[in-house]
Amino acid sequence: MNLPVSLGLIKFGRQFLGLVLLSVVLFSTLTACAIPRVTAEQRIFLDLSLDFLDAYPLPKLTYEGTPVGGLSAIAYDRTRDRFYALSDDGGEKTPARFYTLNLTVSPANSSKLGIQKVEVTGVTLLKQEDGNPYPKGAINPEGIALSPQQSVFVASEGNTGQGIQPFINEFDLQTGEWRQSLPLPKRYLTDATADTPQGVPNNLGFESLTIGSGSSPLEPFRVFAATEVPLLQDQDAADSSPPPLPANKNRFLHYLIQDGPPLLISEHLYPMDNGPQGSFNHGLTEMLSLDQGGHFLALERSFGLKGFGARIFQISTGGATDTAEIASLKGNVDGIAPIRKKLLLDLSQLNIPLDNLEGMTIGPRLPDGTQSLLLVSDDNFNPKQTTQFLLFRLNVKS
Repeated sequence: MNLPVSLGLIKFGRQFLGLVLLSVVLFSTLTACAIPRVTAEQRIFLDLSLDFLDAYPLPKLTYEGTPVGGLSAIAYDRTRDRFYALSDDGGEKTPARFYTLNLTVSPANSSKLGIQKVEVTGVTLLKQEDGNPYPKGAINPEGIALSPQQSVFVASEGNTGQGIQPFINEFDLQTGEWRQSLPLPKRYLTDATADTPQGVPNNLGFESLTIGSGSSPLEPFRVFAATEVPLLQDQDAADSSPPPLPANKNRFLHYLIQDGPPLLISEHLYPMDNGPQGSFNHGLTEMLSLDQGGHFLALERSFGLKGFGARIFQISTGGATDTAEIASLKGNVDGIAPIRKKLLLDLSQLNIPLDNLEGMTIGPRLPDGTQSLLLVSDDNFNPKQTTQFLLFRLNVKS
């Protein structure tokens, strides 16, 4: 053996091993310190929080001969800085309609950000294909969403007890004239000839409606809708006779609006929470698209022995199973990946009286430059209830 050569190899080996150990230490240090660890939840959801700012009760009033009430949905028009609020009056008092509202927030130098005033500035009647207003009982309007093509989409729960089917229609923003209807799969429609009950339960159909953010007038855009409670054929035996409704298997629809007929892209299972203890009913009353990556806010509202309650969730559709070809969600659904959800705020923690909250929209920038979120309640035209506006700051961390 050549001793000098062997000693050289040993020295080289020690130097190489030292470099390897140093690399391992440096990599571990970078991994632990320089590169933040991201949990699975952080990859699924946005980093959001809500700050409650104010509650504003709208006095009982009439506008152009119509009673302002039953506000079940609201949308914000950023280009015109105004809101559109849908009344759920299906012709019982006056024909189906939505209102134009101006909302004034206190100035930046105020000691507290809040709503100073809500003013009704216009009313628009919704019209059928023949150009006439909807007759009494022919529409049960519950959801509204502003599109980039000078129109609003309106969801109607229908009146299945009288054979009136639900629908999602598009109307002209200025005139209220009908433009088109979105196709609904037959499983959402009642069928008296079917062997087993199917379709949306009476007065518990489409409450939630939203349009994908970031849309421009020249591009296709997305419309999303969801049922307030599960379809009749999706309800298990324990929850087949409402109330209560702890079924949890709501349906979520995803449409593409483009040149040519609207296209139903997919459908997913929305896992609705059970209502709080002592609640008589519980439902999904609104959704709000946050971005083009499948992130939404969802509003679940309950009513029971303790009055009204509401929770806001963040939801993510990424990775959810397409349930469009699944006739019934009854029974075991372990093989179906549902929409993911995360509680953002339980409004009972605000320690204020809550009314029948059904509408939610992204609002204008607040005077301090942050983003607002607005909720509105449906007073059911009940003198003992209130049309309540709740103002929040929506914090989004990048």
